[in-house]
Amino acid sequence: MTRATGDRPPCGKEWRLSLYLSEHDPATTARVVLDTGDNVLESCAEAHRSPYDEAVPEIGDELAAGRALISLGRELLRSAEGDIAAVGAAEEPAPAPLWPAQE
Repeated sequence: MTRATGDRPPCGKEWRLSLYLSEHDPATTARVVLDTGDNVLESCAEAHRSPYDEAVPEIGDELAAGRALISLGRELLRSAEGDIAAVGAAEEPAPAPLWPAQE
């Protein structure tokens, strides 16, 4: 994903993130698109309301969006690991997970 910068001086960057939510009761789908200027990464996730729960659309939005963002974060970390390996840099040990992986 990353290209060597050479002797380029440091500069500010802007990455654009778009989050799209779609609700089709009892399911909510979130789609996250990250445009880094060099690459575009995308992730999707869903939340499903139990038929025994009250319909509160905001909860489905939050769950689906949170899951999609977590998935995108993992994708970014995997991409960085690949870039580290590609340039031959030593990899630091991964930190302990904050919660179990559920992809």
